Amino acid sequence: MTSAPVRPLLFLDVDGPLIPFGSSPGRARASVAAPAEGHPLLGRLDPGIGQRLTALGCDLVWATTWGEDANASVAPLIGLPRLPVVPWPADGAVAVPRGVHWKTPCLVEWAGRRPFIWVDDEIGDMDRLWVAAQHPGPSLLHHVAPARGLTDADFSALAGWLDSSGRA
Repeated sequence: MTSAPVRPLLFLDVDGPLIPFGSSPGRARASVAAPAEGHPLLGRLDPGIGQRLTALGCDLVWATTWGEDANASVAPLIGLPRLPVVPWPADGAVAVPRGVHWKTPCLVEWAGRRPFIWVDDEIGDMDRLWVAAQHPGPSLLHHVAPARGLTDADFSALAGWLDSSGRA
């Protein structure tokens, strides 16, 4: 008897990947209207990005300091349902080796043995080395340029990894 394949997780940061910090000359971006009393950068969200993320076939999880606010403020504007949220340590203290992002061990623990993608604008080489040594399954730590946010090239890279090694 064979078990059903496990869907990979996709850990998703908000600031940088979904809300780009800069403008991209020559790249038209449909954006949503920011709520009158909301975060001033919510208008930079691409309303079609939720559908593109869902189409990847992963279990989407918020990995952002927005916490539950990502479900309340971001998800509805980009067409995502309520997603699980990675809980960060209450005191904010996470013991990590020098050069490893404080989110890294939390995400590896949350993933367990499942394959995962982490999409963030603060991923570095030390994070990749640490995950390779600590996580027993396939993983892709995908750095997104915060000035641009997720682009077609990023989605191609994510889909390519999923096709080659991300599906158990």
